[in-house]
Amino acid sequence: MAATQVNPTRMELTRQKKKLATARKGHKLLKDKRDELMRQFLDLVRENMALRQKVEAGIQAANKNFVVAKAGMSEETLHTALMAPKQEVYLETDKKNVMSVDIPVFEYKTRTADENDIYSYGFAFTSGDLDDAVKSLADVLPEMLRL
Repeated sequence: MAATQVNPTRMELTRQKKKLATARKGHKLLKDKRDELMRQFLDLVRENMALRQKVEAGIQAANKNFVVAKAGMSEETLHTALMAPKQEVYLETDKKNVMSVDIPVFEYKTRTADENDIYSYGFAFTSGDLDDAVKSLADVLPEMLRL
């Protein structure tokens, strides 16, 4: 800390004491803000870890279902069935102010509100395994977007 030239009077001593008290209060407020931001960050990290494990398990299950579906269908039929998506997802970004820190917030919307409106193919030429695979991926999608 740099030394300052101060007059040795009682008035100056009182003024310096008030400055010191204000600086201590400000320092305490900044420490409290830092502690609260760290607490919120650690809560988000814990939530992220749990969500990540859930998403990874869901993706593994969906991958297994796709392998089973691919084994029961021809490659051309599978590609034709999955070529045109039926559902679309729109992602909107916004900012949330937490203790003067802007935090991004993401919201997603689908083209239709019906969760079962995910099959872009007819059921006549595809297997039920493909339906299970697409459904398992659709079930994981909200958690993936939240992650």
